[in-house]
Amino acid sequence: MRPRELLWRGRQVLQKPASDGTSRYTASDWRNSLDGFRLAAGRPVLLDRDRALAIAEKGPELVAPLIEAADHFVAGRFRFFGYPPVMLTEPINWHHDPMSDVSWPDLPSNRIDHRVAGGDVKWIWELNRLQHLPVLAQAWLLAGERRYSRTAFAHLDTWIDQNPPGRGIAWRGAFEAGLRSISIAVALQGLRDAPELTAQRYQRIVAVLAISAERCWRERSRFSSANNHLIGEMAGLAVIALLFPDLPGAARWESRAVSTLSTEADNLILADGCGAEQSVGYQIATVELLLLVAALLVQRDGRAPSGITGAISRSSAFLAAVVGEDDPDPRYGDADQEFAIRLGPENERPVRDHLSIVAALGLAPGDFKRSSRSLTAEWYRSMLPHAQTPAGSRKDGVPRDFVASDGGLVVMRRGRHRITMDVGPLGYPSIAAHGHADALAVTVSDGGRDLIGDPGTGSYYSHPQWRDGLRATRAHATVCVDGENQSVIGGLFLWSRHANTRLNGFDLESGIIDAEHDGYSRLPGRVIHRRWLIAPPGQRPQLIVDLVTGLGIHEVRTTWPLHPSLDVVNSGTMHTLTRGESPILQLLHAATGPLVLEDSRGDDTHTLGWWSDLLESRTPSWWLSAVCRNELPIVIATLIVPADSIAPSNLHVGQLDDMIAVTWVEGAAPRSATIRVSAVADVTFALGRS
Repeated sequence: MRPRELLWRGRQVLQKPASDGTSRYTASDWRNSLDGFRLAAGRPVLLDRDRALAIAEKGPELVAPLIEAADHFVAGRFRFFGYPPVMLTEPINWHHDPMSDVSWPDLPSNRIDHRVAGGDVKWIWELNRLQHLPVLAQAWLLAGERRYSRTAFAHLDTWIDQNPPGRGIAWRGAFEAGLRSISIAVALQGLRDAPELTAQRYQRIVAVLAISAERCWRERSRFSSANNHLIGEMAGLAVIALLFPDLPGAARWESRAVSTLSTEADNLILADGCGAEQSVGYQIATVELLLLVAALLVQRDGRAPSGITGAISRSSAFLAAVVGEDDPDPRYGDADQEFAIRLGPENERPVRDHLSIVAALGLAPGDFKRSSRSLTAEWYRSMLPHAQTPAGSRKDGVPRDFVASDGGLVVMRRGRHRITMDVGPLGYPSIAAHGHADALAVTVSDGGRDLIGDPGTGSYYSHPQWRDGLRATRAHATVCVDGENQSVIGGLFLWSRHANTRLNGFDLESGIIDAEHDGYSRLPGRVIHRRWLIAPPGQRPQLIVDLVTGLGIHEVRTTWPLHPSLDVVNSGTMHTLTRGESPILQLLHAATGPLVLEDSRGDDTHTLGWWSDLLESRTPSWWLSAVCRNELPIVIATLIVPADSIAPSNLHVGQLDDMIAVTWVEGAAPRSATIRVSAVADVTFALGRS
């Protein structure tokens, strides 16, 4: 940390507890405040009974799963991440984690070190975000049954009783206060006509929101921590201010929050629309936090700051281009199924659902507006029924091939295949908390299904070995040297040394990408990894050529993580990927030194051969490797070809001075690619005749 950040954090420890700002309110003030809240006077509205009934009439198939989820919460059934469901008895103990049977201490929150305590702090935080409350509020609006409103207020009552401000794990960090405030504020608006909302209850709940607002600002994430956490804190602050405009600090809170969000949106969503944190999951969560604030502002004022709406639009255009017509969601970086607010029963947010939600505000390509229906999207559409998709943002304008040079993602499409290559930074900001050591990693999908992909996140706190294993270089489709990561892990959410990636050049028309990184320059011999991705349009194969330069003898390993639905046949120099009995893809390998193929699947000892779709869950999958231990330079060539009647064979690679030559045979026809190393993206691809 730099001196300014250390000074800021020191001041945070010494600050006096935040005031809720409502101590001068009289009983009459509270009654007037409640009356205005029930009438929704002078404030935007998200959850509303008339809108709920209109949504139910138009989409009854969307309502039934929501009611089922609400029934689970009434019964005390909760499920988070990849953990199994648990049954919590009333009154809920908001400090107890039944998954680990750990009770978090009743201490000042700044004295609880969640990093070393037993149990999974993510689970207890998820429970205490109270994101089930908007689900119960919607069930009250849609079904009109008081068991939903009674449960919501019973949970709020016991939560407030057990969690005085600044005490306990739930108050550990302003980010938790921000997300929880969104849940409480929006749910309370949906419950505003419930008989259980008495003046006394309203006062208790709003006082918690007021002190949460002060904590969101005073304890906001800054400097090296100013990532999606700052967005969540400021979104929580803004929502409190917008939905409770009569609170003493509301105008100040709104001004601070909206100004900060406008600035940070540009930092978190880069000029090309890629998320700066190098995590698709956190990009989606960040944008939906921005979207919530923007929607409330547009409903109230007719507009939202361009810094916020511009970031949302950029992100949507980028994600739409990545998923295209039917390609799978990108999976790079951390993902923990974070939600800005839960307005539906789903446990994760696919990209197309996200784009449909954003399109409701007119900030995503227009064809996504109806491409995926969800309750969340319907609520936003009901808020802003006249939102228009900006001209020029139709889905048919989405590019098939492109390079996002700020975020560092290459996308090329060849027939049914989508090929991506990571040529971007490790993450954002300096700690790169949610990035993975995946520089120059390649993914391949076919017809909307992952073939070679990113195996996911695995775990944060509960299984540290999963955490390190699935963000490691060896877990990604790139090159690992001497078993080391390209970047150096400094903690669960910290990289102490970053690999610097450089896109040397590209030619999308010819299908050539040339990039390198210096992450291994710290090794003896100052090792550098350079990769060429060669995918000429109209040609069957994709060729990846890896050049590792430096001095001395090193182990160079390519890894190809496969989707769990795939099996593999290893024939010594070639892998054939199969799904069921059907061959799908063939990978041929060659090197300038002795080459050995090593495959891993479900190796718990070394955390190799796993795939994780949800945090705290994983399933065995094949990780294929080609390993060459030799004196540098080493060149490894990997040929990726559809498994059809034209079988590739005889892959060879050699280097002579400035030239790398790769040759192979398809059927009886010779093929070759020649790379001039001293030039940029200089590749000659030759097709011989049989």
